[in-house]
Amino acid sequence: MSTNEGGGEFPALTLKAMEGVVPAGLPDPAVLARMANELFAAVGSAQRLTDGTPPPATGAPVAAAQTPAISSLPGTAPAVVPPVAARSFAVRPYEVAGGTAPAVVPPVAAVQAPASPGLPGTAAAGLPAFSFLQEIRPLFPEIEAPPATASPFALPLGELNLKAAEFDFKAAEFDLKELDGTAPPALALETFQPPMPTVPGALGAFDTSAFPTFSFLEEARPLYSYPPAVPGPVPARQPDASLANSPSGAFDASVLRRDFPILRERVNGRPLVWLDNAATTQKPQSVIDRLSYFYAHENSNVHRAAHELAARATDAYESAREKVRRFLNASAPREIIFVRGATEGINLVAQSWGRHNVRQGDEIVITWLEHHANIVPWQMLCAEKGARLRVAPVDDTGQVILEEYEKLLNPKTRLVSAAQVSNALGTVTPLTQMIEAAHRHGAKFLVDGAQAVSHMRADVQSLDCDFYVLSGHKMFAPTGIGAVYGKSEILDVTPPWQGGGSMIQDVTFEKTVYSPPPAKFEAGTGNIADAVGLGAAIDYLDRVGMANITRYEAELLTYATTQVQRVPGLHIIGTAKEKAGVLSFVLDGVPTEEMGNLLNREGIAVRSGHHCAQPILRRFGLERTVRASLALYNTCEDIDALVSALLRIQAGFRS
Repeated sequence: MSTNEGGGEFPALTLKAMEGVVPAGLPDPAVLARMANELFAAVGSAQRLTDGTPPPATGAPVAAAQTPAISSLPGTAPAVVPPVAARSFAVRPYEVAGGTAPAVVPPVAAVQAPASPGLPGTAAAGLPAFSFLQEIRPLFPEIEAPPATASPFALPLGELNLKAAEFDFKAAEFDLKELDGTAPPALALETFQPPMPTVPGALGAFDTSAFPTFSFLEEARPLYSYPPAVPGPVPARQPDASLANSPSGAFDASVLRRDFPILRERVNGRPLVWLDNAATTQKPQSVIDRLSYFYAHENSNVHRAAHELAARATDAYESAREKVRRFLNASAPREIIFVRGATEGINLVAQSWGRHNVRQGDEIVITWLEHHANIVPWQMLCAEKGARLRVAPVDDTGQVILEEYEKLLNPKTRLVSAAQVSNALGTVTPLTQMIEAAHRHGAKFLVDGAQAVSHMRADVQSLDCDFYVLSGHKMFAPTGIGAVYGKSEILDVTPPWQGGGSMIQDVTFEKTVYSPPPAKFEAGTGNIADAVGLGAAIDYLDRVGMANITRYEAELLTYATTQVQRVPGLHIIGTAKEKAGVLSFVLDGVPTEEMGNLLNREGIAVRSGHHCAQPILRRFGLERTVRASLALYNTCEDIDALVSALLRIQAGFRS
């Protein structure tokens, strides 16, 4: 006998199991065989077979079978393998008898499938339930036995013949393709392996004919080039150049739409019109494919191992960091910290830089336009430190009043934090003037760029901001990933927010030496795959061209603003001269929630509510609005569908 890791014993003949050939998660074969025999005994037709011969006639004893000997584990007696005989009756599990003689069993009449152990109706009381295998199948008379030839699935005595046990392999989700190291015979159950996308420069080529193609650039799919093995100089940012494949060569959103598979969905029988982009943007096929490729070919933790997959994952992860650096025009990758999104980024700055630099009596300035994520963290910090939160007002169009803002700045001001684009109104704030004024008073400036990065170019060096935060899912990347930009000289002297692995150079029980940025602020395992997906989204935006996107969306917003004003009783909230991608409105006599529901019935997705920006809506005497928000794939047809639906809603409520 041998002993397993848990201290129990199993027959010495379980050679295959001890070699690690039995798939992970499968219980010890001896245990399965014992349970199967106990089940048969409990239902009244127990038969313990140690050979493969058909049952004798009624009342006749079963003779001891003569079986050939096989080699076993070193130092053990040879095992006995039952011959596989051709038979047309249902196959029964073998008895794991530890080398004992076969038992004499009564004959088998019609085989009845007993209830599965652990399922309702079983007579095998006390047997453990197969909690991981609720769909385990009993014996079935209609299944033919395997041919009387040696089979890769035939296991020595002491192992359970998985083919004979007639489990539903698909329900069990076992991978039996290489059970004993040889190619398996053809099975009735087949698995479908979809073709994988090809990534240039990576090992292995796959047929990509089954995947949608880039509608505007066939040869560029997927938008990813594998990082070089030896890092070279940082490439210069490529100039914007639209690659939309329209006859005129101009930006064509109707062509770009083909890159977003979800836009082919139908909602309530109608084509989806996605106008909730300020909440989240949809993902192009290139981003979806890049995520799939990472998990299929590169998945590993990063920075922690010397094996090949760790190198691939690390290259992909750090390549994404470089793409974010380039997208924001930061001076070095070390200024880019990966986080879950803009909310976590603001909290990181508040809890690391803020706790270290804000003291009692200091002041933090924000504006009326802010998302709750740029209000609450500063309230919490002020409450902890005894600091004061001050708010810059906005005018009746929803724009920051610069004169009043500057009056709030003084030597006590430690930080100003403001959105580049309002998520509730679409206002583009005058950041250049605001940052210059803050710096004149010695204050740092954080830009919440969550709503800006999908609409306009972000240039942190041109803005001269001290921090910049963004969310990937607002810019066609996956959810759960974002980034913080911080000036190197600030990050170097800022303590970490969280502690753990990856962010240290040395740990003793007396002290810890932290790694330099950005690792100092990235404790634990990061969201590696989605960071790679963020890099793929940036590739997509670079190829379309941010300048092209900004110009097109400005024209589309102008068209939308003109068209919705055709609806009687509709009031646009937020009419600043500089706006990006948002129309927030109310309709006389129609509750916003009801308006959202009615638009949804027509396949139109908008947001109804306070948009996590209650203070700015209350500035206009409202608790809620309906918000239609735009992205590069929206068209005039989307706007026309919205306006037509609003006209019907307005007419219905008026009548």
